[in-house]
Amino acid sequence: MSASQATAVKPPADEARAAAKRKAQRRAAFLRQMVQWHWISAAICLIGMLLFAVTGFTLNHAAAIQAQPKTEHRQAVLPQPALQALAAAEAAKGALPEPVRAWAADALDAKIPAKAAVEWNDGEAYVALPRPGGDGWISIDTATGDAEAEFTSRGWIAYLNDLHKGRNSGPAWSLFIDVFAAGCVVFCVTGLVLLQMHSHARKLTWPMVGLGLIVPLLLALFLIH
Repeated sequence: MSASQATAVKPPADEARAAAKRKAQRRAAFLRQMVQWHWISAAICLIGMLLFAVTGFTLNHAAAIQAQPKTEHRQAVLPQPALQALAAAEAAKGALPEPVRAWAADALDAKIPAKAAVEWNDGEAYVALPRPGGDGWISIDTATGDAEAEFTSRGWIAYLNDLHKGRNSGPAWSLFIDVFAAGCVVFCVTGLVLLQMHSHARKLTWPMVGLGLIVPLLLALFLIH
């Protein structure tokens, strides 16, 4: 073996140190990536987590949190052009036409979705208008145009509780819940990875994780009927 070949061959100890260094670098890079995803998902989900945590408490104690519903009645008369459009919609048993919905929004402050279901009953068009934290409806006499609307509000706590449940909150809020749920999964999974990577220095890591699993499991098995 020549002198140049002898210097090109690294001793086993050097190779082991180089391999250990590369492994440590890969681990550090992976750890930085997990930390980055963890804090990003935490920042995105923070307000939502607080909302769902607080409303989880209020829903769990709904019987103890009293609300005084407020009901408001409104009346108006549908103008003739909109009444004619309503008559055509009644004949077709279809949705409320746009002129009627626009008039209702202006005269009764009743925002009726374009695809809202209409109950056509003997000269009456009835539309239910449920919403988070309250309910509502509008009824229009298809012969005279006399319209009546009623709206009930149960307060901010009921509003937030309904957002928690996704009740009558529309497709945009439903999409937000899906995105928020995905963010929470990222937050939890990256948190679990970080726990695993630091568990050798924190001996209580897995006992605490196990406690978080065992307590609700035992409650579900033995104390929920």
